[in-house]
Parts: sequence; structure tokens; C-alpha cells
Amino acid sequence: MMKPYPPAYYADYLHLEKVLDAQMPRSAQFGKPAHDEMLFITVHQAFEIWFKQILHELDSVRALFESDFVDETRVGVAVSRLSRIAEIQKVMIDQFRILETMTPLDFLEFRDFLSPASGFQSVQFRLIENKLGLKRAQRVDFNRTSYEKRLSDEHQRLLLQSESEPSLFELLEKWLERTPFLSFGKFDFWKLYERAVSEMLAADRQTIQTNATLSDAEKTKELDGIARIEQGFAAIFDEGKHQAAIDKGERRLSYKATQAALLILLYRDEPILHLPFRLLSVLIDIDELFTTWRYRHSMMVQKMIGVKIGTGGSSGHQYLKQTVDAHRVFLDLFNLSTFLIPRSALPTLPDAVRRELGFHYGNH
Repeated sequence: MMKPYPPAYYADYLHLEKVLDAQMPRSAQFGKPAHDEMLFITVHQAFEIWFKQILHELDSVRALFESDFVDETRVGVAVSRLSRIAEIQKVMIDQFRILETMTPLDFLEFRDFLSPASGFQSVQFRLIENKLGLKRAQRVDFNRTSYEKRLSDEHQRLLLQSESEPSLFELLEKWLERTPFLSFGKFDFWKLYERAVSEMLAADRQTIQTNATLSDAEKTKELDGIARIEQGFAAIFDEGKHQAAIDKGERRLSYKATQAALLILLYRDEPILHLPFRLLSVLIDIDELFTTWRYRHSMMVQKMIGVKIGTGGSSGHQYLKQTVDAHRVFLDLFNLSTFLIPRSALPTLPDAVRRELGFHYGNH
């Protein structure tokens, strides 16, 4: 039986004529060919192709979470596609090793031909940040101007549109807020967890006070540490304090979503919570890998140009270094490890709750 489409040819299918003709060193165009400009172009084009794939995966995951009900099969698909993003990020980080085979002197041979173009103008990377959930207020100012101002009108329109769409962070927050397992009849996880934390800290305080090997000064220091931990827990048990932390910009995730995420992390071994746990874990991985990518980028720039101004007119290394921590999206998920307690101290789940968490949960 004949297929309803013609046979494909490798080079035509991949449009290799366009792809392989897209490396055009400016140094050669102006009569001063620099050998390493080809490497510079190739690596940055590879970054952009990977950015395109990340956006493809990210948009599909956002679409999966846009409905008011997200079934378990969708969560599994989301975990798979987000894990793919994480693997792509690892490849991108490794690409810096290839780029760094170019020395600073090699870079100087063609650097002037790049101005005022800059990696800051990568609209795809800015779209990734926005769609993950980076807020405009979080962004480090680029020469005291809005981040989109150095882009074309069309690229500015794309970025502003992405800011108005629900980000993955916002969709995740709503999904977490719908978690149904926080209370089952007489079983109230949050109250039992608060009691378990109180007992754990009381035991830690007793251990310090009765430790004969510690001096009075050392005991005071250790007890002060316990008091700080207690204050941190007090904030997470008090919705008002949690909201105050959000208002100050210290937290982003809502109180209810934070409760749900913590429940998932603490009871990750329960079958129905294991997939949500993997989802939260891979989001933490993606945030960590982008942080690593930004750091590697800043270190490479410092290695190449020192403290000179970048081709885009920015402070180069210093600007990139500032974005490493400031542009993290899922920091609240990272910080939940502060509130984990040993499995042995967790409230025991009643048999009825364990049955609900075993394979399937549904509203009846």
C-alpha cells in the first residue's frame, strides 16, 4: 500500500541548507576573519535551538495545568516533559566547556564586531523566564532600563504578551491549592504536624540542656539556634505571618499551596503522592540548573572580558552574577526542606487515609 506522502530525504527534512548556511562570521565580512568566531556563533545558535525546544515543552506543560482538574496521567506527562527540559539544561551547561576552549585573546579578535548585540537580547530566554514565572519586579535592572527596551518592537510585544499569560508557577500554585488530602474527617494533618514539630524541638532543646560536654556559652548558642528554627516554623503555622512574608517579597507561594507542597514532600512514599513529589522535585531541578547556567555564563564572561563593559553596554560579569539568585522562580519549593522532619516523627496516617492515598482518590 502506497503511503499518502512522498519519501523524505535527510538533508531536506532537517533543512540543512538553511541551518548550515546560518553561520556568518562578521569578522570575515569586514576582511578580518577570526577563526574562533565560528565556534562562538555555533554554540550560541545551539543555545537558541535548545531554548526553542524548552519553550515547546514548557508551553505543553502549561496547557496541561490550565484546566480546573488535572488527572494523574497529565501529571505523569508533565513530569516527563519537565524532566526533558532538565536534561536539555545539563547539555547547555556542558556547552560552556566547548566555548571556553576559546581564549580571551581569541575572543578579542572579533569582539568589536558584535557590538551592540548581546545575549541579553535573547528573546527566547526571556520568554522561558516569564513562562516559568519570573516576575518583572524580581528582575535585575539592565543599565537602569526595563528588560525589554533593547529588543525589537515585535520581540517586546511577545514578552509583554507572555507576562499576561498564566505562568507555570501560577498554575502550579492553583493546582497545589486544590490538594484534597490536608484534612480527612477527624484527621487534621496540619495540627498533628505542628504537634510533631513542637515535640521534636522540645527534644532537641532537652538534648542540648543535658549535654555535659557543652559549656554554658555553647549551650546558649545552640539554644538560640533552636529558637530561630522555632520562629521559622511559627511563621509557617500562622497564615497571617505567611502573608506578611509574601507582602515583603520573602515568599511567593500561597499559604494553602505551601501546606500542600509540604504534605507532598513529607508523605512522598504514599503511592498517590509520589508523582506530585516528582513534579515538585523536577521543578526544583530546573530552577537549580538555570541558576547553574547563569552562574557558568557569568564566570565565562569574567574569564573572557574581566571587568570590561559587555558588548550590550552592561557591566557584563557583574550584571550576570546579580541575576544568579535574583531570577530564581521556585525558591519557595527549595526552602521547604527547612520544614521537613524525620520520617519517624511524622504523624501516623490512619488506615482509612492510607487507603485513600494508596491508588486512587476521587470526590464521591
